[in-house]
Amino acid sequence: MNQEEQRKTLSLVVPVHNEEDTIHLFYNAIEEIKPKVNATIDFHFIDDGSTDKTLSILRDLAEKDEHVHYVSFSRNFGKEAGLYAGLQQSKGDYVAVMDVDLQDPPELLPEMLNEVESGEYDAVGTRRADRKGEAKIRSWFSSQFYKWMNKVSQTHLVDGARDYRVMTRQMVDAILSMTENQRFSKGIFTWVGFKTKYIPFENRERVAGNTSWSFWSLAKYAVEGIVSFSTMPLTIVTFLGLITFGASILAGIFIVIRALISNTSVAGWPSMVTIMLFIGGIQMLSLGIIGRYIAAIFMETKKRPIYIAKEEK
Repeated sequence: MNQEEQRKTLSLVVPVHNEEDTIHLFYNAIEEIKPKVNATIDFHFIDDGSTDKTLSILRDLAEKDEHVHYVSFSRNFGKEAGLYAGLQQSKGDYVAVMDVDLQDPPELLPEMLNEVESGEYDAVGTRRADRKGEAKIRSWFSSQFYKWMNKVSQTHLVDGARDYRVMTRQMVDAILSMTENQRFSKGIFTWVGFKTKYIPFENRERVAGNTSWSFWSLAKYAVEGIVSFSTMPLTIVTFLGLITFGASILAGIFIVIRALISNTSVAGWPSMVTIMLFIGGIQMLSLGIIGRYIAAIFMETKKRPIYIAKEEK
């Protein structure tokens, strides 16, 4: 058995969507650090229904390098589906998840792998130590999400944590056993347990191209995370209902007593309309929150596949 066969394999899972400008840059960056990585690296690119030349570039890379593999979806299913597909396709002893835009520093990969190989940790992840270069409003909302998510959920999320991490095969298999349709990987990575260490790094800008993550898509992603890992919103709705019900009983008693004592009729239109709008608003908010959970149940009961592969190599 030669040295190449004795070396363990590290599978790189890389979801891509319209990333024709970054794929070669990412591939070359990994090639540069390969001598420092104590494992054979396999690439698993997941094309999430790209409409540019992404798939063509992946085909060319796969032809030139036997360690490059790809799966192309029949349409855009989202990054979460891409991560799940990549973990399914990975065969390595260790698995790393990375973004193709090089916001995840490749030079950390050798250190991360060494930490996992030592056996002390089951996974080594990364987190941003700062948010330099990011819009202040977006940074504020992001920090608030982590803050409140950790308050309403038993699954603790590390502030600034990235998907970028190296995991053991055992941990990956545990993640794959969770076949839910509504996926929130940051929560899943934490929920499955296993001992994890986080390495901080300074925030980096994309090397090329534009992000497909708009503020609205990030907001929807945050809602997915809350619905997937917390029932606290439903508890809040219950308490709001109890508070408004109690307040209405007290108000009714007050009105009856006042009528018996003074026997006068007061129009009170402004206060009545205000109360009606207040209660109506709480009802609509409550129905919206309950509806979001019902929608998640609805999607799960359909048992639809998380993704559909059109082409793979």
